[in-house]
Amino acid sequence: YQKAMIVLEHVIQASDVAHTMQHWHIYCKWNTKLFHEMYYAFKCGRDSCRNPGEYWFQAELDFFDNYIIPLAKKLKECG
Repeated sequence: YQKAMIVLEHVIQASDVAHTMQHWHIYCKWNTKLFHEMYYAFKCGRDSCRNPGEYWFQAELDFFDNYIIPLAKKLKECG
């Protein structure tokens, strides 16, 4: 039961960020949409919104290094 719950948790996490594990054009499509959404929030002056153009690339690298790659490894270990 415990292992099944862990696998299910990893699958749910992966479904949330699945565009990062697909073909490059899929990643670009959805990442562009996210960037535009965050930029719009910044331009509208929403609380705690920073200009994504100032940090986007480094944040993407950090996201892959600290979340996507470890998650992919966990999924591989699950079989």
